[in-house]
Amino acid sequence: MEFSLEITAVHVVRVDVPAHTPAFNWRTGLPGSEPAMTGAWLVIETDDGITGLSFCNRGAILEDLVDRRLRAELVGKDALAREFLWHRVWELNRIERFPAWLLGVVDVALWDLAGKQTGLPIYKLLGGFRESIPAYASTVTYGSIEEYLDVADQCLELGYSAIKLHAWGDARADARLSTALREHVGDDVPLMYDGSAGFDLLDATYLGHALSDSGYLWYEEPMPEFNITAYKRLAERVSVPLIVAEIAEGSHMNTADFIASGCAAAVRTSTGLRGGFTGAMRTAHLADSFLLRAEVHGGGLTAEHLCMAISNTTYYESLVTSNPVRREAAVDAQGNVKAPTAPGVGWETQWTETGTPQQLLKLAI
Repeated sequence: MEFSLEITAVHVVRVDVPAHTPAFNWRTGLPGSEPAMTGAWLVIETDDGITGLSFCNRGAILEDLVDRRLRAELVGKDALAREFLWHRVWELNRIERFPAWLLGVVDVALWDLAGKQTGLPIYKLLGGFRESIPAYASTVTYGSIEEYLDVADQCLELGYSAIKLHAWGDARADARLSTALREHVGDDVPLMYDGSAGFDLLDATYLGHALSDSGYLWYEEPMPEFNITAYKRLAERVSVPLIVAEIAEGSHMNTADFIASGCAAAVRTSTGLRGGFTGAMRTAHLADSFLLRAEVHGGGLTAEHLCMAISNTTYYESLVTSNPVRREAAVDAQGNVKAPTAPGVGWETQWTETGTPQQLLKLAI
């Protein structure tokens, strides 16, 4: 029996991505929603006729890197040798200094191939831990405390069991909002706060005390993640749990330094910023060895698979971008997300919505 899939072609299919509506911010002055742009599918073909797919929002950058570096590296290799190829892309990173998401785009397409070959969804290939998980409502930045409280009421009515704030990036205003939200929803609703790297150590400490007093479940990325010592100092000053290592480059290797510093009450993992499914699971297992949670960053299909596969994660992050609030399609009326069922990642609906596979591949040739 043959246990290999030779990669025969690697395509980049650029597609137009409309602007997100309504537009939103992560905090005052920090754009959150994307303008209209050119995204791209990475399409990896094999000699067995199985095709692996992955998507990113940076089509021109992906096309350049595939044309200059990645196609020559991938064609002729075994698509099932994901560990080998994961390490090879890291080797090329030494030369190119790839954007953090690039490794994940390649790895996700390779896992998609493996899922399709076996007929299994990715989370089953990763081991499978659960079939359902609760979602929390992850807000964007709204205009006033009153609007946030109204949005919170809507989220709870729609079935969400927990709420995470993206606020204004003003430590004192955000402290008032955090306190008001706790008083509004009561003690039984889990609340989280995400600073989107908006503070220095002094302001992060001030806000951290307010979050501690209000019993927030976690305090996420309050400062830029370039300086782990600053996070160590923050953890010494506040009692609210810090969830760290969301966007810092270096996959599990960087996360290990956050953990070793003692600042991590939990860590973040994702396919987009931790090197695909391979890097995300490395991070989750690393955290598990220290009895830490590895909470999945962001939503979408790849996040759904990770949430079902990782034992030490507790929530699916569901972005709430509007008022009135619209519940994400993946979240049911009870506020839960069910496991994906399609083989591989399950990209096919989105892939064919932009044209037939034959039409799309012609664009790439």
